[in-house]
Amino acid sequence: MGLNPFKKREPKDKRPLFTEKDRANISWFWHGYLKQKTPWLFLVLGMVMIQGLVYQQFLRLTEDGLRVIFDSGQKTELIKVCIIVFGLFAVRGLMSYLVPRLSVWLASDAVLKLRRDLIQHLMTLDLAYFERTNSGEIILRMVNQAQDLSDFVGQQTVNAVRDAATVIIVSGYLIYKSPILFSTAVIVLPAIFFIMQSVSDRIKTVQRSAENALGNYMTGIEEMSNGMRTVKISGQEENEKHRLRKATVEIKSLSIRLQAAQALVAPSIDLSSAFVYVLVIGGGGYLALDPESGLDGAGIIAFLLGIVLVFDPARLLAQFFTRLQANLIILDSVYSLFEQKPSVTDSPDASDEFDPQADITLNNVAFHYSPSAPLFHDLDMTIAGGKRTAIVGATGSGKTTVLSLLTRLYNVEKGEIRIGGKPINSLKVKSLRSAFSVVAQDIVIFNSSIWENIRYVRPEATDEQIWAAAEAAEIAELIRARGDAPLGPKGSQLSGGQKQRIAIARALLRGAPILLLDEATSALDQKTEEKIQKSLGIVSEGKTTIIVAHRLSSVVGADWIYVMDAGTIVEQGTHADLMAQQGLYAGMFQAQKKSYGDD
Repeated sequence: MGLNPFKKREPKDKRPLFTEKDRANISWFWHGYLKQKTPWLFLVLGMVMIQGLVYQQFLRLTEDGLRVIFDSGQKTELIKVCIIVFGLFAVRGLMSYLVPRLSVWLASDAVLKLRRDLIQHLMTLDLAYFERTNSGEIILRMVNQAQDLSDFVGQQTVNAVRDAATVIIVSGYLIYKSPILFSTAVIVLPAIFFIMQSVSDRIKTVQRSAENALGNYMTGIEEMSNGMRTVKISGQEENEKHRLRKATVEIKSLSIRLQAAQALVAPSIDLSSAFVYVLVIGGGGYLALDPESGLDGAGIIAFLLGIVLVFDPARLLAQFFTRLQANLIILDSVYSLFEQKPSVTDSPDASDEFDPQADITLNNVAFHYSPSAPLFHDLDMTIAGGKRTAIVGATGSGKTTVLSLLTRLYNVEKGEIRIGGKPINSLKVKSLRSAFSVVAQDIVIFNSSIWENIRYVRPEATDEQIWAAAEAAEIAELIRARGDAPLGPKGSQLSGGQKQRIAIARALLRGAPILLLDEATSALDQKTEEKIQKSLGIVSEGKTTIIVAHRLSSVVGADWIYVMDAGTIVEQGTHADLMAQQGLYAGMFQAQKKSYGDD
């Protein structure tokens, strides 16, 4: 059942305009991104005060002008008043130009710093965060919500400050002119506050749902775009249309409900204003008829004009507070990303020093992705330095997870992994990972040239080094043929073999002492695999090489092979040893060999 923004709530469900979390989020944003701009903010505040003073002086001069018309009838005095009024509004016009220019610059600069911090923090988060978080949610925070905050802080908040200054300054003048009449006029303020209080909680509820719906919609678009090959081949265009249209209908519904909640404010204030105008006209007229009241016709007209000048910005100010509730949800959503803390971090005494060519050992390692389904329990494994070690097994047996643990994409839950006798959690993460090169089945290809895709892993590499890597990976001719032409989203203009050669060229250019081959040829046909294996042989020469494979033909030449099943090592040895055992490995190898023969 959907959330109803108009559902009657019990008094115990009422929330304050600003919760403790709201105040904490505002304090974080202020101290982190605005406080250092305090001098500029005071300048903006000063210009805003000038705008409010213009209205106050306008009222005074209007009253004087009316008296000139009604009493003295001196044209020169009237002209003088008109010139001064024009000059005042020229000043206000200048302030109206400078204030948004300066405030937008301040807000944009603050949000630029916010985005930089978001990017910086995002890069520190563990792989697990990205695996459990929809990409649409991340994009929503980094792009839409950050921009929404910029617009709110730079335009809406400054306008609200201007409106508040106008209300305060003009109200002060009206109190000075007639405290009794002004007290009568502000009798509706408690009603306005009650309206804001009742609407704010509804707005927050609907806004939170709207942000979630928008995030899911963006994720759906990305999934559709990434899976378009499957969508087209399987003829599921209609299903994708239905799925995305359903999401857009939900967003539309939530937007309407949000607007409906916000729309309660303006008519309520307008009705309240009408009530006030009646009181002022009636009460003011009565006072004007009383010679002892000190108010004449010109004063009453100016007072009524002042009430108009107060209530219009007051109405906008009340609407600002309703929009503020929605932006507090956005602010909380952005800040929630900073609340995500990485679990894979450097220990206080972490070291850079270790021997990357030494043996790698896993001792009594335990790990799980889900507490209800542990993957490893007391896993022991030794990977000889400078040798080729293979890990094979069925899908889900834990092969790739071993590589993730070696590179500290995840931390082990029990046991220890060592390189050359040094626990990897005593090493700096950056230094540890710099010892690894990866050639995987799922290759990240950017929409730029092949040259730039290769250089990605080592931006400081020389042209000669990049050409050497490309030649060794047999991709140099394609670079010459394509030049600087982009490769399309995710390398859509390349074949699987060409993508693998880019990955191999990257590994060659990186030149790390430990090479991870994660299903590097599983997506290739047998003929292409044979060509790629030759290049892989060049890459792995003299390095500690760990081969994770489902296709056993790629591990025949390994120095040692571990066979895994459901997170446990069930067999180990050379290819000849394992074939002689006539166990799981031998059965898998014979089945695959027969399959290749049938092909």
